[in-house]
Amino acid sequence: MRRRQFLHLGVASTLGLAGCLNQGTEGDATTTSSQATTTTPASDGRRGVYIQSFVEGMYMAGMADAGPYKVGLMYTVPHEFWNVNGTSLQKTAIDEADSVHVMATVWDPETGIVLPESSLSVELAGREEVIYPMLSQRMGFHYGDNMPLGEDGSYTATVSVGGLNIERTGAFAEKFADPASVDIDFEFTKDTREQISITEIEEAGNPGSVKPMEMMLPLGFAPERDALPGTVLGDGNSGNAVFVATLLAGDEVPAGIDAENYLAVSARTPYNRFVLPAMALGGTLSRDGEEIYSGTFERTLDPDLNYHYGAGVSGVESGDTLTLTVETPPQVARHEGYETAFLDTEPFEIALSGQ
Repeated sequence: MRRRQFLHLGVASTLGLAGCLNQGTEGDATTTSSQATTTTPASDGRRGVYIQSFVEGMYMAGMADAGPYKVGLMYTVPHEFWNVNGTSLQKTAIDEADSVHVMATVWDPETGIVLPESSLSVELAGREEVIYPMLSQRMGFHYGDNMPLGEDGSYTATVSVGGLNIERTGAFAEKFADPASVDIDFEFTKDTREQISITEIEEAGNPGSVKPMEMMLPLGFAPERDALPGTVLGDGNSGNAVFVATLLAGDEVPAGIDAENYLAVSARTPYNRFVLPAMALGGTLSRDGEEIYSGTFERTLDPDLNYHYGAGVSGVESGDTLTLTVETPPQVARHEGYETAFLDTEPFEIALSGQ
């Protein structure tokens, strides 16, 4: 279905990206195959993260400032995705009227940190849509939806960014509370569509991931384990998600946190290290069988920790155990390769190395 839509739009079948390269980070699956004949999803009956069946290029419509936010707008061929409601999946099929899959990324221009948890709408071709927060193996966290355009020509998209309604700490404590909007002009023509392409992947369905794009705008990477501030205490896995715990003490505790010690958990995808937002995460810190802390790890955005889940604690000693429970999995839509991942979670323990 996706391939037929590409042919309908006059898109080339050889790999090429508008402002992007098909390259990524070390350790990710390599995409192969230079001829695309179909893009049937490889997800039937699969659970977890697997290599998607195709990669597509995109056209960079434009970037602009919207108040404290930087916004990038792109489009590619319409394709299927899956919405999440609790632990349930609902497939969104391609409508015959859909012309493009519109994607938007919002980030802090000073740090380059991508900003999840902000409602985002796009007004385009006479209609306004609240587009979905999404995860893909090529772009990580972004906002997207299939939309109709109509005839070739010049278009103006009004992108409206809502304020973030999660905890913000450090230099972000007073930022991103208010909404903002910006107009982005772009072209939708045969020439722009020919800059978009699709390629099948021979390894589709195997455990792994395609490589992230190299783009002129930031992707939603979580910090490298060794780059996290504080003292990294340990890590664990559940439902294909990776969780890294770090402790910030004394002067390291971010401004806005009323605690002497701050235990932060950075959740990310395997292979590509993309942030996993919009979870409900609970945890219990235990020492010699006694609970030191039990409660919620709050969704938080910080310029050094990036997007994470955090809690103030009295302290951590070597041998302490942190038990984490994903009470609600990431409430973001999924592209192929992620649609069943991060849903089947079980409580898990991280043995902390301590101070």
